[in-house]
Amino acid sequence: LDREHVEQLLAAPDEHGRMGQRDRAILATMYATGTRAGEVVNLKLADVNAEYQYLRCFGKGSKERIVPMAARDLAVLQKYIDDERVRLAHGKPTNYVFLTKSGNRLSRETVWRIVKKYAARVGLGERISPHTLRHSFATHLLAGGADLRAVQEMLGHVDIATTQIYTHVDKDRLKAIHKRFHPRA
Repeated sequence: LDREHVEQLLAAPDEHGRMGQRDRAILATMYATGTRAGEVVNLKLADVNAEYQYLRCFGKGSKERIVPMAARDLAVLQKYIDDERVRLAHGKPTNYVFLTKSGNRLSRETVWRIVKKYAARVGLGERISPHTLRHSFATHLLAGGADLRAVQEMLGHVDIATTQIYTHVDKDRLKAIHKRFHPRA
């Protein structure tokens, strides 16, 4: 997704609706950190570090990674935790960040439905999925000048070749870099 479409998607949930704060926090967290659907549903309260502005995620193979989170997105997440999550927990002890109406941990399938629902609401079509937000996260970082290795770490990729798939998207940037730095360009 381009940046404008991401902003439309993130703004789609009505914060005053029944599950709006939760849904907005899910979308913001996924785009801000590049987390997979399975990672976001397994986030625990202890994985959110508001003071140092990062999330601790456990990816494939239970591999741990630390991902920075912008203050603006962290504020959306913290508002949900402080307000709506408390109501959703119904006083039941649970460490999971994202909860269902009955206070249980969300499923990956529910996250898929949430992303699809808001993508349809803003007219982004059927092909949008939670992984689209992960791709957008990586692509936007690289387009903004982020180091490929840093993006690799944030995504939790073992092999740099897996991360390199995101570099093909911004050919204009590559051409500009070539023209600027190559002696014969």
